[in-house]
Amino acid sequence: MKKEITVKTSSVYDARALAELVGLANSFSSNVMIEMENKRINAKSIMGVMGLGLDVDKVITVEADGNDEEVAIAALEDFLTK
Repeated sequence: MKKEITVKTSSVYDARALAELVGLANSFSSNVMIEMENKRINAKSIMGVMGLGLDVDKVITVEADGNDEEVAIAALEDFLTK
C-alpha cells in the first residue's frame, strides 16, 4: 500500500523528532519505506531518515507492506502533517 503525503510539520528539522518518526515506524510489523526525489529509504532506519532530507512542503510517498500497513501509513501521515 502506498500513499503520497505532503510534509507539513517543521519538526522534520529536529533530530529528536526524526528519531520519534523512526520509533513510530518501528512500532509496526509492516515494512515501511519512504520515497522522495528518487531516494528510497527504510523508515525504520535513523540514518536513512536523517539522510533523506525531509523538508516542509515536500511530497513524499510512504509505502507499507504487512498486516498493519494501513495503520502504519495513517500514523506516519498524522506525524508528518500535524
